[in-house]
Amino acid sequence: MPPPTLPLHELSLDHAYAGLGDSYHARVSPSPLPGARLLHFNTEAATLIGLDPAAADDPRFLEVMAGNAELPGGDYLASLYAGHQFGQWVPQLGDGRALLVGAVGAPRGGSWELQLKGAGPTPFSRFADGRAVLRSSIREYLCSEAMHHLGIPTTRALCLVGSTEPVRRETIETAAVVCRMAPSFVRFGHFEVFYYRNQHSRLQPLADHVIQRHFPELWQRPDRYRAWLTEVCERTARLMAAWQTVGFCHGVMNTDNMSILGLTLDYGPYGFLDGFDAGHICNHSDEGGRYAYDQQPRIGHWNVSRLVQATLPLLHEEPEAAVEIGTAILEAYGPAYGQEVVQRWRAKIGLREHRDGDEQLINRFLSLLHQGRSDFTRSFRHLSRLRAGDQGPAAGVREEIHAQEAFDAWVTDYRARLRAEQSDDASRAAAMDAVNPKYVLRNHLAQRCIEQAEAGDFGEIDRLMRLLARPFDEQPESGAYAAEPPPEARHISVSCSS
Repeated sequence: MPPPTLPLHELSLDHAYAGLGDSYHARVSPSPLPGARLLHFNTEAATLIGLDPAAADDPRFLEVMAGNAELPGGDYLASLYAGHQFGQWVPQLGDGRALLVGAVGAPRGGSWELQLKGAGPTPFSRFADGRAVLRSSIREYLCSEAMHHLGIPTTRALCLVGSTEPVRRETIETAAVVCRMAPSFVRFGHFEVFYYRNQHSRLQPLADHVIQRHFPELWQRPDRYRAWLTEVCERTARLMAAWQTVGFCHGVMNTDNMSILGLTLDYGPYGFLDGFDAGHICNHSDEGGRYAYDQQPRIGHWNVSRLVQATLPLLHEEPEAAVEIGTAILEAYGPAYGQEVVQRWRAKIGLREHRDGDEQLINRFLSLLHQGRSDFTRSFRHLSRLRAGDQGPAAGVREEIHAQEAFDAWVTDYRARLRAEQSDDASRAAAMDAVNPKYVLRNHLAQRCIEQAEAGDFGEIDRLMRLLARPFDEQPESGAYAAEPPPEARHISVSCSS
């Protein structure tokens, strides 16, 4: 029996983060948003917090989610953090356009923080307007839910509100607000700001808040800070493995965009790979390719090293001993990433058992995809059609691969490897299709949705939400969404303002 649901105004909020004190945040009232309209309501996300789906039809819900009214019991605040952006230290950042409302207890345990992104300026806006535009809001709303259904840790999204208010970016656009949800929005940068300000006494209350609420099994351990940071390190490594094996590029992996819970956080200039290019850069602002696809695992490790450095005062009172402990923590990253990524790649090509030579077989397949710029998602999805006992060209798969001679040589070895573990074609195909999505949020699909929404047609938002909620299902009526992008849409440019 499903748990009971409540109207928005009857949800119980707690404010544990606000309780840390004014050093960690600034209290801010949301800025009213004229001409607000509810563009989409995520019923699935609503059930996570026990919210009655009928809230979508309640005018008070729209007023709260637009920032035109404050939620009773809400304690609106923008949190303080800093971070390394493109490798450079920025001493103060903070929530410049997002307001934390409070945390809602989940019917099935835990809690979810609600945050309004685009709710107006805060003390951390740095002369910006504090607004989010419809374009970027649609991209975040769709992708956070798409990533969840791909099985990748992520923030969630409750609803999307549009507006008639003009906002200037490169051109005049319209404002929007996304209600984001996460167990916590604490980032690596929340710790960095106090470390670099030499306000080390503020590290422990923040760390204790995170551990007590999100790592309670570690709370009684005498080495809880070391154990916690090791867990964060390993979660981050596993997240990078998940990104790599689904072909997701974040685009702006600054430390202020890294979640302390190992969630995918802040959907700006992201992109899913189309034609596979190991060095693909999805953010045209990233001129040096720091956050290219093949650099993401390395940057994940570098970012964790910044977090560990920022928390050294928690590890030991003697600096040299703290550094030694921190170094040991960072050594957990490589094995955690390596184990997770190999396991995921092996599942993607349908191998049940671990055998010597598997990593070379996987890397050869990736190399031939790169060689021909073959479509990443389609190539893996079609690979399940191959039959282990056949000889000659792999019909139904070979057509997807542009480096066909290299593929033919690989297929011979791949079939031999499958036969070595007596692989059953039908069961292997089902297992592969359960981990290789048919549908991902390709940039051209998001762009088409944005263009329609900007013209006043919001129906594609719902169509994509429904499609991406079942990314591994065939959904033959929607097969066109699995096609490669048309030539004119293969190089859509996405920037940090997106």
